[in-house]
Amino acid sequence: MLGHMDRREHLDITGKLARLGSDSVNGVAVEVFKALGNDSRWSILSYLGERFVSVNQIARDLGLPASTASRHIAVLEEAGLVHTGMRPASRGLEKVVARRFEAILVDLPRPGGHDDHVVEVGMPIGAYMDFQVQPTCGLAGSDGLIGLQDDPSSFYDPDRVTAQLLWLGAGFVEYQFPNRAPAGSTVTSVGLACEICSEAPMHDPDWPSDISVWINGIHLGEWTCPGDFGDQRGRLTPVWWPSTNTQYGLQKRWSVTAGGTSLDGTRLSEVSLDALGLQPDRPIGVRIGVRPEARHVGGLNLFGRAFGNYPQDIVLRLEYETPSAAPSL
Repeated sequence: MLGHMDRREHLDITGKLARLGSDSVNGVAVEVFKALGNDSRWSILSYLGERFVSVNQIARDLGLPASTASRHIAVLEEAGLVHTGMRPASRGLEKVVARRFEAILVDLPRPGGHDDHVVEVGMPIGAYMDFQVQPTCGLAGSDGLIGLQDDPSSFYDPDRVTAQLLWLGAGFVEYQFPNRAPAGSTVTSVGLACEICSEAPMHDPDWPSDISVWINGIHLGEWTCPGDFGDQRGRLTPVWWPSTNTQYGLQKRWSVTAGGTSLDGTRLSEVSLDALGLQPDRPIGVRIGVRPEARHVGGLNLFGRAFGNYPQDIVLRLEYETPSAAPSL
């Protein structure tokens, strides 16, 4: 179960945020959903917040019989949603409970469940190979700023590879992803996922920006981000980062197939897979930016796995088909 097995391939834990992969085995995701599918257990999780609370106090404050509270806590612990311990009390020891996470993200299974015909590559946001940026611009890591704010030359800083947030008022950053589809296979879709938002002074929820993505130099289309979000602290945002600045973005997913390009399942453009010119022995270029001729030149913030709300880098996903096995004679 989630609380008793270290299944890093199925559960990504970053700070107080947990992520269940779509390929979770041994019923991990099912057990979590079952544990959450009860009003009393929801009440217990809500009541706990970030405190350690005794089982007896939980029962008393929520109006539950002590045996009932203990049973619900056992279910939550089995699913990995809380952890328990013992502490001194006025009479011996008492059992205390704490919530493990502030949020859980779940990747739903994809149609057909053919994750064995998928390869994904996560790219740190600071591992760009090319860039053109205009202020406001900058880079931040888990422990502090990288280089100087509003100085494009800071994007050359060797520590850029550790960046967990980058921002620019206009321009682009470009990455080179390896094509890891197996030799002899045929790529059937290219997907790109990242956490992103506009770039406003400090932050501003009403700050539209027309953000573009290119793959191998082919413009997939523009998406108008509504703003730069700072109304509440990002779940992963480091404590040193000022609360008045950008806190989190939106998770966006582009997908290119033979039928065209979509964004979060909605048609974006007619650009098809053939137009990308994928080659087995060539890297896949991904550019993310804001065109100077766009209607809304509102910049962008790009988040890494330790900043914002989602524990992921920029992810390139290739789905592929392999040749059918030759019939035996």
